[in-house]
Amino acid sequence: MAAWGAVTAARAVRLVFRRVRAAHEALLTAESVPAFTGGVLAAGLGLGGFAVLVLFLWITSPFPDSGLYGALHIAADCWLLAHGADLVRVETVSGVPAPVGVTPLLLAVFPVWLLYRAGADAAAPASTDRAAASAVAWLIGGYVAVAAGAAIFTSYGPVRSDALSAGLHVPLVAALAAAAGAWAERGRPHIPLPAAFHRVTDRVPAGEIGPVTRSAAAGVAVLLAGGAALTAVALVLHPGATGASFSRLSEALSGRLAVLALSVALIPNAAVWGAAYALGPGFALGTEAVVRPAGAVGDPVLPDFPLLAALPHAGPGTVLTWLALLVPAVAGVAAGWFAVDREASAGLGRTAARAALGGTACGVALGLLTELAAGPLGSGALADFGPSRWLAAAAAAGWTVVIGVPTALVVRWLRRFRVSRAAYEDTYDEWADDADAAEGAEDWFEDADAEGAEDWDAEADLDEDDDAADDDKAGPDVEPRAGDGRKQSTATDPV
Repeated sequence: MAAWGAVTAARAVRLVFRRVRAAHEALLTAESVPAFTGGVLAAGLGLGGFAVLVLFLWITSPFPDSGLYGALHIAADCWLLAHGADLVRVETVSGVPAPVGVTPLLLAVFPVWLLYRAGADAAAPASTDRAAASAVAWLIGGYVAVAAGAAIFTSYGPVRSDALSAGLHVPLVAALAAAAGAWAERGRPHIPLPAAFHRVTDRVPAGEIGPVTRSAAAGVAVLLAGGAALTAVALVLHPGATGASFSRLSEALSGRLAVLALSVALIPNAAVWGAAYALGPGFALGTEAVVRPAGAVGDPVLPDFPLLAALPHAGPGTVLTWLALLVPAVAGVAAGWFAVDREASAGLGRTAARAALGGTACGVALGLLTELAAGPLGSGALADFGPSRWLAAAAAAGWTVVIGVPTALVVRWLRRFRVSRAAYEDTYDEWADDADAAEGAEDWFEDADAEGAEDWDAEADLDEDDDAADDDKAGPDVEPRAGDGRKQSTATDPV
């Protein structure tokens, strides 16, 4: 029995080895080494960019708390945080490690852009789509290798990275961004998907994707713009609290610049939070406080930060806070407007379906953005910080569908009315042109008839004058011609 088990294990090992070798040979192409190097370079540039910013603040600080090693540690922490990885603060008052899971969305733009460009460059020289996929895989491998080194480097210290979170988020972000760049570079080829997915998508006509996408994008854009506007209004209405927060956090110029840089990096997060506030559910400030247009509930335990200093205090909502509901109403109108094509050729049912699908997609997109913009800022009371993705997605879909569908139907009627009116005006102009042409022809014939009659009368008068002249020349002995109606001359009268 033991011998049979050993033989079976050996066969299994050989099978696994063959599969791994076959996969390696399939992935190993002429573009493998340049792609892997491109992934390493993209990660290095991202780390370098964060290191430059942190080192600048460290150099300008009059009393730095740590040396060069600590500054590089913070740069690597920020780079991993930009990919969505969680950080852990070990030195806390309670002694309990506190997670930091709120990702500044503006920090994610730089590494994602580097990955997108690296994916496009890796796929450009590939001869086939399979070779391009292999190059992207090697690119992701190089990027993840550098990220693994950064995670090991930041695995200890007062603020350390969470290895499990980094291992989940960094490869996912790298795969999505690099694959998107390669897909765009290769001319957006068909992506093989499961048969179940194709059975659903094949039922959707290709012409419906454009209006639905435009509708969803318009709704999300209006919601984010409205959320950013609400954040700006809150900061303007609370200038004293915001300025005092800057002065309390740091007295040195470098420290205030660091706070300002972090505030700027969190502006997209604030826009998402403002959109969730305008939708109605609001956002949580810990486990015991919620802020919404109806009012702020609870006594939140907030860190001293400028963006948080502008939040309303506990109490019922006011007229100004209820005006925030205009943002999702405008978003619903925008979603319905862009769900209708210019010619308004779709029927009522298709137009309503486009607006409904666009509103649903808007809710899904806002839910994903909320998931990225929220997270824990500590343990205990700060374990839940930000809007709920489920409530924000449901509210966004509800607002845009309820308002977007009637708006789309009204816009469709207006555009069809405009098209029909333009067609009527064109037809009327053609009829008027034809009528003018006919009237001109009739006038021409009348003028021609009148001119012809005048010419005939004039010719008849000339003939009579000629006959009279001939009679005068012939003398009195000439008899009148038959049928001329004149009396005979007295010279020939027998009397």
